[in-house]
Amino acid sequence: MSAAEFTVQDMTCGHCVATITEAVKSVDPEGRCEIDLAAKRVRVETALSAERIASAITRAGFTPTPVGPA
Repeated sequence: MSAAEFTVQDMTCGHCVATITEAVKSVDPEGRCEIDLAAKRVRVETALSAERIASAITRAGFTPTPVGPA
């Protein structure tokens, strides 16, 4: 597994956190999602590519910006 990390500026509340977590789990049920709402950061331990995770977050209605390699 590797880590994908994103800044999600349009993530503003607990509902956003739940929606993003659900989106990640829908593409990678084994993935581990860590979200820091205050910092607007999403970190996912996953076997999938960062692009696949970003795509899932985008489909959920958010705008992920890659942070870089973990």
